[in-house]
Amino acid sequence: MKRMKTAYHARLRRHLRVRKKVEGSLARPRLSVYRSLTHIYAQIIDDDKGHTIAAASDIEADVRGAKNGKKTDVAKLVGELVGKRAKEQVVTQVVLDRGGYRYHGRVKALADGARSAGLQF
Repeated sequence: MKRMKTAYHARLRRHLRVRKKVEGSLARPRLSVYRSLTHIYAQIIDDDKGHTIAAASDIEADVRGAKNGKKTDVAKLVGELVGKRAKEQVVTQVVLDRGGYRYHGRVKALADGARSAGLQF
């Protein structure tokens, strides 16, 4: 990939660097995080089969009704929801794919929410 100088391309480079090391399996799937300016999305993915086991976002009605205004609070709710859905699918351990974002703010809040729902990283 040719080196670009935009923030978007810098995040993609970081994401590719993380994805070289982070791989999900059925025993320990990957918790992938995508963060836009207004929304946050999380998926638990089995990379061996290429299937999404569980997913959650702040667009869903379960989270939308509980929005308080702070994005970090909403991210924590999304983490709790994806953790609950993973437990329903008998997933207890995951590996975190932060998607090239810093482990800070909303990404950290989502991870803390997933931990409080019972997922182990």
